[in-house]
Amino acid sequence: MINNEKYDELIKYLKGLGRVVLAFSGGVDSTFLLRAAKEALGNNLKAVTIMSPYIPRWEIAEAKELVKELGVDHEIIDAPIIDSIKFNPENRCYLCKTAVFSMILEIAKKQGYEYVIDGTNFDDTKDYRPGLKALKELKIKSPLLECKLTKAEIRAFSKELGLKTWDKPPYACLLTRIPYGNELKVEDFRKIEKAERYMMSIGFRAIRVRCHGDLARVEVSKEDRSKLFDEKLLDTIAENIKKCGFKYAALDFQGYRVGSFNETILKK
Repeated sequence: MINNEKYDELIKYLKGLGRVVLAFSGGVDSTFLLRAAKEALGNNLKAVTIMSPYIPRWEIAEAKELVKELGVDHEIIDAPIIDSIKFNPENRCYLCKTAVFSMILEIAKKQGYEYVIDGTNFDDTKDYRPGLKALKELKIKSPLLECKLTKAEIRAFSKELGLKTWDKPPYACLLTRIPYGNELKVEDFRKIEKAERYMMSIGFRAIRVRCHGDLARVEVSKEDRSKLFDEKLLDTIAENIKKCGFKYAALDFQGYRVGSFNETILKK
């Protein structure tokens, strides 16, 4: 139990929702929200996880494990790549979230749940997040945003609650690894997933492998860039990334930053 005014406000907010379906990814925010919702609502709670070519399989496995540990009813739904985002338009996130959350709303309606909630937090309003428009239009509730909980607060509460996700790096879906306007291909998602898992296996936690056709543009955290000042390590990384299906591997000198492809939009 956490003794904190903001946390108490969150629990009170959740209790007022009745029966709830939570869109669960297994990330820091949705795991914390799932734990709080379980405390507030007990069995009046269901987690729904999206399974799609652009969601890494290891994330689905982690989500299953987390839900099981928290003792929450869980359903996984298959979401194919919809036609409207096949060529990765700039409003892809809006179109995708509209489609995915419509599916989750349908489950909630059929099974007698009153609301669908998600893990959007207060800090998310400060970034370029076109998907927030879709959530608003569909009347999805975002308790962490409504209660003005920041990412730092969520991590601190998660640690206090003993959640192993408290220090998990941010991890967006694999659609964010493809340049806008490029065709979305399942084989590219598999290459990216393998390459990122390899980089994680050698100690790079915050990692993005951006896919430019046959070229992998690797972003590591700014704190980790100095680790790459090692020719043998660079050779090993290049060799292994090529084994994942790429012909070329390149390092992004700026390092990892959220939504680096969005820079091309914001500069227009």
